[in-house]
Amino acid sequence: MNGRIILPCLAIAAVVTMLIGPFIGGVPVAFDALLRPGAPDAGAVLLWKLRMPRILTAFFAGAALSVAGAAFQAMFRNPLATPFTLGVSGAASLGAALYMRWGADTGTAGPGGILASFAGAAACVAAVYGLAWGRGGVSNARLLLAGVAISFCCSSLIMFSHYASTATDAFRMMRHLMGSLSSSGWETVAILLPVTLLGGLLLWALAWELDLLAVGEGIAQSRGVPVERIRHAIFLVTCALEAFVVALCGPIGFVGLMIPHCCRLWFGGGHRTLLPASLLLGGIFLSTCDTVARTVVAPSEMPVGVLTSLIGGVFFLWLLFGASSTNTSLE
Repeated sequence: MNGRIILPCLAIAAVVTMLIGPFIGGVPVAFDALLRPGAPDAGAVLLWKLRMPRILTAFFAGAALSVAGAAFQAMFRNPLATPFTLGVSGAASLGAALYMRWGADTGTAGPGGILASFAGAAACVAAVYGLAWGRGGVSNARLLLAGVAISFCCSSLIMFSHYASTATDAFRMMRHLMGSLSSSGWETVAILLPVTLLGGLLLWALAWELDLLAVGEGIAQSRGVPVERIRHAIFLVTCALEAFVVALCGPIGFVGLMIPHCCRLWFGGGHRTLLPASLLLGGIFLSTCDTVARTVVAPSEMPVGVLTSLIGGVFFLWLLFGASSTNTSLE
């Protein structure tokens, strides 16, 4: 499908989602509240101080996760390879959990929490590389297996941190690790917007290299691509994207797996179109999921990570049985 048609349509859909989503919820809001951002009435306050920053946070978080997943899938030539499945998200969550348990602040949205999440993600990448290094360099198979092993180790350490915490810290840690946007504000939008756009642009600048890596490392090297250097750059950008999302919103799984995979099926594998399409569709998807999560059990709300994991489980079954029925390889 032509990118000149795809991307404008997705951009329009994103704008519509962000305009309609804030008006949906357990408490109705009149549409004229959109024109009264500074009004003191309850509708305008609910719209502009709570729902609007929340849906924008959801959009940029989903966009960051999706574009990072698209880069990982191309680099490993595997539709199941994402920062979430390779342990990067788990390690960033461990950094955030340790900061909540022993950090000076009460939350992870500040510089300390973001730095702790990034340190965890970077340590995961270093460990994965160290474990995967063997005769002949680093292979994708060893990287995938090492990432899964690191993810299990991080999950165990998170559980230990949770067990060793006070009741208050344990509750905050559990709510954060479920993946929730309930504490979103304009400050989280101000952080995620430039991070997501910058990360997306950096990965988009490597679209040609990603196209070649998706074909094979040998082909990429024969065309003059410095594979190791490009791999390091992709890891650095995706670690930063994942760390910011985890610190601000918690670990939200399966977005980076499902959205790039669907975009590749619908729009083709060329990363000049695939990356921006994944960015836009990922934002639309997570914004919609968060709207459903805070509406379906109103006046309470469901953590959005619970809903995305539920959808991700169904998606895995579709990959398993749908791919089998159509004789499509997942490798």
